[in-house]
Amino acid sequence: MSNTDNSRRSFLALAAAVPSALAMASVASAQTSDAGTRLGDKGGAVVTGSSRGIGAATARRLARDGYAVTVNYLTNRDLAEAVVRDIEAAGGRAIVRQGDVADPAAVKALFDANDEAFGGVDIVVNNAGIMNVGPFAQMTDEAFDRMMATNVKGSFNVLREASRRVRDGGRIISLSSSIIKMSPPATAAYAATKAAQEIYSNVLAKELGGRNISVNAISPGAVDTQLLRQHGEEALRGIPEATPLRRLGQPEDIANVIGLLCSQDGAWIDGQNIFANGGIA
Repeated sequence: MSNTDNSRRSFLALAAAVPSALAMASVASAQTSDAGTRLGDKGGAVVTGSSRGIGAATARRLARDGYAVTVNYLTNRDLAEAVVRDIEAAGGRAIVRQGDVADPAAVKALFDANDEAFGGVDIVVNNAGIMNVGPFAQMTDEAFDRMMATNVKGSFNVLREASRRVRDGGRIISLSSSIIKMSPPATAAYAATKAAQEIYSNVLAKELGGRNISVNAISPGAVDTQLLRQHGEEALRGIPEATPLRRLGQPEDIANVIGLLCSQDGAWIDGQNIFANGGIA
């Protein structure tokens, strides 16, 4: 066969592929446009465990970005209401709802409240969690079971409901931890619950393929929150010096990463675990 024949065949094959490629591009463009419209609408955002720390900072950040936020808490309503007041004082919209993420019925009620108030959900931040640490030999069944119920089953409950409710073009984000790659002593059980967030996000991103819903995890490093400080000043010793940026993280540092993922600038990030930890390894 001559070079001319080969060239002709290649050209014909390319010509035949063009309509299909253009059709695919058209669909992709429409999907991108739909996502832009949805996020531009700035609908409802559910943030679990948002009465303090990273959750509270995230609720304030999303409200500032134009989302109507459902602030969830487990025990401290005063703190949750303070977050709502901050949001409303800045011109945003928010409601507060109590609920234990370990209870599937409570999670459903949380999403129902959001949908009733704001017409639907576009952002879900799966943040609620507890941190019990201790060596294998000292970890009690009670501490282990409670952490698994909240961090593993609770996250599953939230993500299951999110997969059913989040509108096309939305965002789902779970909070993991940099502990999963650092593996310091006394953190095995906690790290296991946080490793689950990476797996959940990776699998759910695939299950929601075709709907322009991105699903990601974020793994903070040592962030200056009550969750960390409850273990005493000894738990903080040496962390700033071991971090290239030479400081503890602030809740707003993580909220800003979440804000990026919820914006159009983060639309191409999907199925990832983002380590936001100041460089600590």
